[in-house]
Amino acid sequence: MTTLYVRFLLPPMYEAALPQLIALLGEFSPTVEALPPDAALVDLGGAVRYFGRDAVELAAVIRVRALALYGVECVIGAGPGPMLARMAARTASPGVTRVVPGDPGAVAEFLAGQPVAALPGVGAATARTLCEYGLDTLDRVAAAPQGTLQRLTTARIGRELHEKARGVDRTRVTPNAATRSTAAERPFPRDELDPYRHRRALLSLADELGARLRDGKQVCRSLTLTVRYADRSTTTRSRTLPEPTAHTTALSTAAYRMYEALGLQRARVRALGLRAEGLRPVEGSAHQLTFDPADEKARALEAVADRARARFGPGAIVPGRLAA
Repeated sequence: MTTLYVRFLLPPMYEAALPQLIALLGEFSPTVEALPPDAALVDLGGAVRYFGRDAVELAAVIRVRALALYGVECVIGAGPGPMLARMAARTASPGVTRVVPGDPGAVAEFLAGQPVAALPGVGAATARTLCEYGLDTLDRVAAAPQGTLQRLTTARIGRELHEKARGVDRTRVTPNAATRSTAAERPFPRDELDPYRHRRALLSLADELGARLRDGKQVCRSLTLTVRYADRSTTTRSRTLPEPTAHTTALSTAAYRMYEALGLQRARVRALGLRAEGLRPVEGSAHQLTFDPADEKARALEAVADRARARFGPGAIVPGRLAA
């Protein structure tokens, strides 16, 4: 099995283009796993035989089409499984596909000398523990007995380390949709210093995302705020919501709190972006009932506004603070 890991070099806060790019990958293989906000895994199990091209040639075609159709360059790694494809992509550069051959000798050569933190799934705490005992590279981890790794970590983590350090990857590409997240962004016509205009943009973003989620009968589990400044640097903050929701008021409240926590003082903001993550069907979510009549009234008005928008267009009803 040959797997591609494709990371699209999207401009900041333009991850809303990911669904179109996932559809592009779907033209080469039906087994595509979206990894928001900017990557995907592609199983080329049948594509190599169908197209009569190897993984490198297919990766080149994908790169050219992404650049020609969407103006997006990409970094691609190829390997016999998702883990090795991910690791190969870390050392790849735009325009060149990094390939890990499938034979055991080539896999061992690729892994040898790499730091233990390069292994997908190994966090800072686990890497620090292993390094304290001299297991700082993958070839040293591979040479260590499985029992030793399990005593240093846990039974499950030690077993996985023992296998992965030898190139054994039991994960598979799981087809899904790119709608595990959805994003929107608001650029300002000029670098904006006014916090009031920042908050208006956040409300507009929350209103758009909320309407989009409710229209798709989905809720989100967390929000990510991205602030892009005049010098093109960005700041990103994420917050897990108290409960999965598509309620505009809950989304805007979370966005305001993340914005306020940044403590921006006369920051020249060029654009604001908001991404709803952890999407799931609304049927499988629960809502904690309250005795607050204002909350019930807001949700009832929201339902009426959604019906009006469905009939007369998205601009038929907007929050009062955005009407000016």
